[in-house]
Amino acid sequence: MSSTGPRKALRIIGIVLAVYALLVATHKGEFWPFSIYPMFSQAGNPWTRAVVREVPPETTAESIDWSTVPFENVAGEPYPLAPKNINQNDVANYVSKTDDWAPGRVQGLRSLFTKNRTLTAPLLVYRVRGVLADDTVSVSATPVMLFAPDTTHLNPSPAARTLGSTVAESSAAK
Repeated sequence: MSSTGPRKALRIIGIVLAVYALLVATHKGEFWPFSIYPMFSQAGNPWTRAVVREVPPETTAESIDWSTVPFENVAGEPYPLAPKNINQNDVANYVSKTDDWAPGRVQGLRSLFTKNRTLTAPLLVYRVRGVLADDTVSVSATPVMLFAPDTTHLNPSPAARTLGSTVAESSAAK
């Protein structure tokens, strides 16, 4: 029996480990098959998503409570994105990754909802943040913007529009 078999096996294992290390090192510690599953790549870390709610037609920017609320208390009815061919990841990326709501960013998000359609009722876009605290998950929602059929209103508090805003910070600001 020659030693080329074990040597070849060790070489293959070495190559596989090198490729794996290269992939993990270039993707911020996440091996791509697991990076799409947050339960593997980000378990226990705070998370941010977007929720869109349809509010009554008479809703105005002045009538909205712009403060952060527990998720159970969000206003309006769920606005389904998939039936309207709106990619939920696009909405989530706009809301969770935008710190500076320049006019172009605001229009970009609005265009997701108005491309090839008109708004019949106002839509309230929330940034929803979940945090693991003492064996329970705390989920809060902050209104980011209101899309009325003819205009767009940002949350009047610049601090509430930023990514670092939390329930405690929003409550302290009151």
